[in-house]
Amino acid sequence: MKRKSIKQKPPVSKLSLNIAKVQQRIKTAAERVGRNADEITLVAVTKTHPLELHLEAYNAGLRHFGENRVHEIETKIPAFADLIDGYEFDPAIWHFIGHIQSRQVATVLTSQPDILHALDSVKLAQRIERIMVREGHRHALSVLLQCNVSGEASKSGFPLYNWQEDETQLDTFVAQVEQILDLPHIMIAGLMTMAPYSDNPEDARPVFQSLVELQEHLQWLLSTVNWHDLSMGMTSDFEVAIEEGATIVRVGRALFGERT
Repeated sequence: MKRKSIKQKPPVSKLSLNIAKVQQRIKTAAERVGRNADEITLVAVTKTHPLELHLEAYNAGLRHFGENRVHEIETKIPAFADLIDGYEFDPAIWHFIGHIQSRQVATVLTSQPDILHALDSVKLAQRIERIMVREGHRHALSVLLQCNVSGEASKSGFPLYNWQEDETQLDTFVAQVEQILDLPHIMIAGLMTMAPYSDNPEDARPVFQSLVELQEHLQWLLSTVNWHDLSMGMTSDFEVAIEEGATIVRVGRALFGERT
């Protein structure tokens, strides 16, 4: 009697395993503080990685992708749209998470990212507004205000490293926010920060706590603004960020390995 051949399941890829591990870590961290993991958006930071890896991550269920280099986002967004053209799944959602120089604004906007994570000055906001008006954009661009609450000199962001004690620092920031709110093509969606790198994730906790306190203060001072999102936490510290209230975590290395 002829035996029936048993079909072997295709091996699970390393990326799929990494995604599952990160998602489980997000769930566990959320449960530790009584949160629902569904409240947290995982942004896969795909900088320097090829489109084939983007597609594999997309097919594994990820929808949010982050880039921090202008030359990459301007090529990857349209190329990836062509790659998934005809798919019946949800579209990819693109986050630009890097610092934007004034001369780069037009290029970034042409790429049409869904959200900017690093609006760090009124000057940049005004530049974005002028270009969006000139190009005839009808919809406002969602942005997160990057706040340097750590005081680390190498980090961009509104200087807020001593905002709890220094009223002038806080008042200056609030006045800047009010100027940004006057720009009709920009919609503030929350705050973003980066903690100094450390081998100990706990070192990031005071930085994240400071951003959460700032968010709560802004909700009281400027209650008409939706301060919902807190983008904080990367591969080295995203679990601590979730415990402190992050709604968006930006993870690259834990998903894709070291950059090429």
